[in-house]
Amino acid sequence: MEIAQNHNVSSAQVIIRWNLQKGVVVIPGSSNPEHIKENTEIYHFALTDEEMNKINALDRGEKHDWY
Repeated sequence: MEIAQNHNVSSAQVIIRWNLQKGVVVIPGSSNPEHIKENTEIYHFALTDEEMNKINALDRGEKHDWY
């Protein structure tokens, strides 16, 4: 939330941006038109190395298959 507030974006946008900066192909989904639009608005900011490291540090070593 802190990182999102610093960039004036949502937490979802931060996570999408974090994945893109890690080289992960992101395919977000939503049936809400506002969320769909929000999911595309991630190119006007970049996460710093410090912010990337903060999010990376949240890794608990768990694997989740969502499909």
